[in-house]
Amino acid sequence: MIARPPRRSEQEGMFWKTKALEDMSDAEWESLCDGCGRCCLNKLEDEDTGRIYYTHVSCKLLDANLCACKDYPNRSDQVPDCVRLTPENVRSLSWLPLSCGYKLAAEKRDLYWWHPLISGSSETVHEAGVSVRGRVEASEETVPDEELENHIVSWPAQLPRRAKLKKRPVE
Repeated sequence: MIARPPRRSEQEGMFWKTKALEDMSDAEWESLCDGCGRCCLNKLEDEDTGRIYYTHVSCKLLDANLCACKDYPNRSDQVPDCVRLTPENVRSLSWLPLSCGYKLAAEKRDLYWWHPLISGSSETVHEAGVSVRGRVEASEETVPDEELENHIVSWPAQLPRRAKLKKRPVE
């Protein structure tokens, strides 16, 4: 049986396919964020299995409509347990969505059609149904930690069918 050669990627030569995460400029690093906001959802971890459960409860600094931090430069001061993504930790954080641009770049994989670096628009992540826009039900300021298990949802760990397409769907 003859193995089929790998399909040529249209993204060959793009910085996320050619550079190591550690060699990216600050601007390149920041541009890997697709703006989905999924990493800003509160998560629970089963201590026995390590399984991660997402909730529809967001960090108090998440603007759920913009899917952006309200105070990005000072987020660690305001939210001490905010995890800053680094080249070192994106390779090991189990709760990052599989579609995360940082995770894909670490694996030298193609970004999805809806990623702003591909589409040229920050709106396509919402159009594809990947972002948390319209899906956040509460902020951590209004839901006590002991009630988070009542807010577990499955959609943040999944990728909508539309988002999995190779190219932007024609309307």
